[in-house]
Amino acid sequence: MSIGIGTRSLLLTQSLVGMRSQMADLQRQFATGKRSDDYAGIGLNRGLTVSLRSQLAATASYGDTITNLNVRIDLAESVLSRIGEIGMETKNSVAEMTSEEGRINAQGSAKSALGEMLGLLNSRAGDRYIFSGLAADTPSVESLDMIMDGDAAHAGFSQIVSERLQADMGSSGLGRLVISSPAPGSVSIAEDVAGSVFGFKLNAISSTLSGSTVSGPAATPPAAPEMSIDLGGVNPASGEKVSFTFDLPDGSKETITLTATTTVPPGAGEFAIGQDSATTATNLQTKLQSSIGTLARTSLTAASALAAADNFFNTDAANPPQRVDGPPFDTATGLVAGTASNTVMWYTGEAGSQPARSTAAARIDQSITVNYGLRANEEGIRWQLQNVAALAAISMAPGDADSEARASAMASRLRTALDVPQGTQSTADIRTELAGAQKSIDSAKQRHQYTNATLSDFLEGIEGISNEEVAAKMLALQTSLEASMQTTARLFQMSILNYM
Repeated sequence: MSIGIGTRSLLLTQSLVGMRSQMADLQRQFATGKRSDDYAGIGLNRGLTVSLRSQLAATASYGDTITNLNVRIDLAESVLSRIGEIGMETKNSVAEMTSEEGRINAQGSAKSALGEMLGLLNSRAGDRYIFSGLAADTPSVESLDMIMDGDAAHAGFSQIVSERLQADMGSSGLGRLVISSPAPGSVSIAEDVAGSVFGFKLNAISSTLSGSTVSGPAATPPAAPEMSIDLGGVNPASGEKVSFTFDLPDGSKETITLTATTTVPPGAGEFAIGQDSATTATNLQTKLQSSIGTLARTSLTAASALAAADNFFNTDAANPPQRVDGPPFDTATGLVAGTASNTVMWYTGEAGSQPARSTAAARIDQSITVNYGLRANEEGIRWQLQNVAALAAISMAPGDADSEARASAMASRLRTALDVPQGTQSTADIRTELAGAQKSIDSAKQRHQYTNATLSDFLEGIEGISNEEVAAKMLALQTSLEASMQTTARLFQMSILNYM
């Protein structure tokens, strides 16, 4: 029969159980690569471990922010780049407006280009409209049809252009100028109303006509500005000239130069020398009136469309769109602010006074915040929109005798405008500002990657294990465990026969 082994066997059994527990823990460490499943098992370094994990979580959070920021900024840069390209494509298309077909194609392309730009400006990154400033949940711009044509209650851009053109042309079609002969042998040209913002504005007059004297432009309030030429009772010689320079609503200047001639009939830009100075002055007045009418239907019309574009698109919270204070429009003298109840507000995002970039900010490091906000009504974006829209809206109807010259006047202005004059913000300027933010983001990303690697290595040194060390311990423990099990087995098999 078997006999008990008493206290010794109990100790061996407890030792065996302890070694099996150690083996199970070593197997867990080998499988998970972690020293312990909880902080208690880490010992004195548990506080440091909590701190390291907190820092790693913060770094990961910054990393997620940086990923989202890069998506938004990359999308914004692609939109801005495309808008700049559209401006250049439009600039190139106006070179084709020398023919009727070219003008039709250029205007059709301009309207399509405007629609594409508006679609781009309503781009979203996730649930955010990126060109709406603080109103990230609101579309940035109205639709193409609404902007151009409005509705029954709201004037669209086409109506603004029409009203402005009526105001700039005036009822006589002479660009709000009045041409007269105050005395035999003299010709006077004056603005129709003092203080009017519309039509031609007198800039200068000069003459090489023998015996002539010029005066102005000058005004004695409340009279409107006036300038004149008096032939002085002397007929000019053939080839002598008189020039009239005017300021136009878009800020450009135009000069009409008329040359005295004995040729009958006189050619373009010429006036006939009569039998006396009074007759010559009458011929000069007639030619000047005809030339101003032509200039009004061509260059002034182009300038008016561009001025209307600035009135309509150059808006923010403090500057609503401007409209002609009418009807009647052809005798109006000033502009009035459009309202949300009677005029299309093309930009529908937030339009506050704070800088656009500051309307969206994100913390990318413990001490670094980057600003990356955008508004569709920023000058660099709006400038492209208003110039392309002006081309789409101006009238160049087939069969209009002035269409080619009007197109030429528009083309010359758009080539300058779409090159973005010095001092005017461009889409490239906005992209440069975003690039500065992206540089900060990339630098922070590199720092976070380095920090993450350093902290992870440190944490691994505390929480982690050496597979080789654990394997060696497991092998040694397995040997001890096998020996203990064999000894225990022999003890439990002992009987009285072992003592005889």
